[in-house]
Amino acid sequence: MNAASWARVAGELRLAESQVRAVGELLDEGATIPFIARYRKERTGSLDEVAIQAIRDRLGQLKALDDRRAAIRESLTERNLLTDELGKALAAADSLTVLEDLYLPFRPKRRTRAGIARERGLEPLANLLLVQDPATDPVVAARPFLDQEKGVADLEAALQGARDILAETVSEQAEARQEIRALFAREGVVESRVAKGKEAEGAKFRDWFDWREPLARVPSHRLLALLRGENEGFLKVSVRQPEEHALALLQRRFVRGTGASGVSAQVREAVDDGYRRLLAPSLETEIRHEAKERADGEAIRVFAQNLRELLLAPPLGQKGVVAIDPGFRTGCKTVCLDPQGRLLHHTVLFFTGSDGARQEACRQLRELVGRFGAAAVAIGNGTGSRETEAAVRAAGLDPALPVVLVNEAGASVYSASEVAREEFPDHDVTVRGAVSIGRRLLDPLAELVKIDPKAIGVGQYQHDVDQERLAAALDETVTSCVNAVGVEVNTASARLLTYVSGLGPALARAIVAWRDANGPFTARAQLKKVPRLGPKAFEQCAGFLRVRGGKQPLDASAVHPERYALVGRMAADLGCGVTDLLAREDLRAQIRPETYVGEDVGLPTLRDILAELARPGRDPRPAFEAFSFAEGVHTLADLRPGMRLPGIVTNVTKFGAFVDIGVHQDGLVHVSQLADRFVRDPAEVVKVRQQVLVTVLEVDQERRRISLSLRTKPQPERGS
Repeated sequence: MNAASWARVAGELRLAESQVRAVGELLDEGATIPFIARYRKERTGSLDEVAIQAIRDRLGQLKALDDRRAAIRESLTERNLLTDELGKALAAADSLTVLEDLYLPFRPKRRTRAGIARERGLEPLANLLLVQDPATDPVVAARPFLDQEKGVADLEAALQGARDILAETVSEQAEARQEIRALFAREGVVESRVAKGKEAEGAKFRDWFDWREPLARVPSHRLLALLRGENEGFLKVSVRQPEEHALALLQRRFVRGTGASGVSAQVREAVDDGYRRLLAPSLETEIRHEAKERADGEAIRVFAQNLRELLLAPPLGQKGVVAIDPGFRTGCKTVCLDPQGRLLHHTVLFFTGSDGARQEACRQLRELVGRFGAAAVAIGNGTGSRETEAAVRAAGLDPALPVVLVNEAGASVYSASEVAREEFPDHDVTVRGAVSIGRRLLDPLAELVKIDPKAIGVGQYQHDVDQERLAAALDETVTSCVNAVGVEVNTASARLLTYVSGLGPALARAIVAWRDANGPFTARAQLKKVPRLGPKAFEQCAGFLRVRGGKQPLDASAVHPERYALVGRMAADLGCGVTDLLAREDLRAQIRPETYVGEDVGLPTLRDILAELARPGRDPRPAFEAFSFAEGVHTLADLRPGMRLPGIVTNVTKFGAFVDIGVHQDGLVHVSQLADRFVRDPAEVVKVRQQVLVTVLEVDQERRRISLSLRTKPQPERGS
């Protein structure tokens, strides 16, 4: 990447050029974003992951622009079409749109009406008409171009061919396209109509059977909904603009006369045809694509933000747990897990059967909790969860024992996955699903990474957006969360290790294989013995992997091995060992970080080291808090307008937030009901997994819809 790109990105992102250059160089060296953000603060000026991602993405866009520019120049050069003027224009193009506009007239294309007219020798006539000399008579000018053999049988055919050439010229002129494109952006209107004969079948889209809205104001979620309706064949969606404005702009640009006859009339007719037949459809396609890309980006951003909140949900920690996957007819699959999440026992209990069966289930549950030392009971929040929860709470367990409803979205996906089959080859999907529920309580991050994020249920139109972009964004979010928390190398699954900086599926499997063959790692340095885990991979991953109980106490912390010698020098200067430094605050208080500033280490890294020495391997996630839904409210039939109920936010979208209030159907808090003030972005007010107190506004039993409010004085919803 060249210096001009660094300077441009620095200006656009309001950063120092040195910061952009450092990030670009580190990425080229193979460094990951978590590693750069955590361990290379001196080089980047302490940029966080968001800023580093923005630099990476913009540098990538500029590289794509340069690559496309080079390809266009090569194509033009090969065909002897590259002039000095065109070359300068290509060099000055600052976006792919401008670049493609410049190339459009020269792009190899399928046979068009204008191309056929050129083959018939009519381009000189088109050029003559475009001059618009008032003395030129179009009929007289066209006569020399009559040629039966070439298919120009009469004067009208000659003039029509010339107009076809002019129409294509108008539609391909870069300046004209930019002007009409800007008009589309300012005045474009999104329209949707119901497809003929689809009124009944497409009833779920009836709000948009006759819809008009300015393109500049249509929210991303609505645009995606309209496009989904179109893709499913129920709606016809278009982007329109006032045609008279567009034609007036083009006529001012290309037409010099005002008469209804003569050469100017020919040009005016060509301009109108060029706009309606070529330019307007072309730009509508382009504008729709750009609007879809923006909507995709917003939906992906919302999904990634929700996923981050879910992955970083508070863990119960390493404690034994009894996990229950509720069921009515077939009973509740129940498993007992040890503090590391290993399966110890499984059975089926009937909490929702007869009185006798329920009493026996409660007796067995008490026995399991005592025998396996469970510190909590986890219950999946699917069908029968509230009934099961009520039975468990009445089972005579220690009142201090948490009974937690766990969101089981995606558990069925995990239980049928290859990962689950590898973990539990001798157990069926019901056991695997119950294990997943329990492990989600122990450590949500470690368990949820095994599931495709799209199956977790915190997205907005996730199936309608660009799947490649979505997968990349969600993968990056998972990677960021995993590295922010850190990973216990001796207990982590291969799937979890995959997301550690510098690793990936192959090295993750190699680490697990080495661990299985040689026993637990006793030092980070042993990672170097893992096949194919070279110096670069070790540099990138070591600081994010934890080894507890080894000879080197810093192996259990986020201090990178490259700084062990520095910490050792701090301890030596105080006349103590590293273990003493970790244990005693009074010793750490004597350290003056500025004393240890060097060429490759500055105050940002030194402050990080001191913070880590105070809390080695600290978990950044909040502390676990038990939550309970309202008693006696289990189904929609139990709800009444005006009720105040506790709930948990399960999803945040641009139009509001969904809240689980324990009735097997999430309610919607519309954006207008999120706060007493105006809210532009729901994420400003609520987060996924946040505990809230909501008011029931309305219950639609037929459509299974619940309207909720977080306002202190709830009011009717406003339109979305």
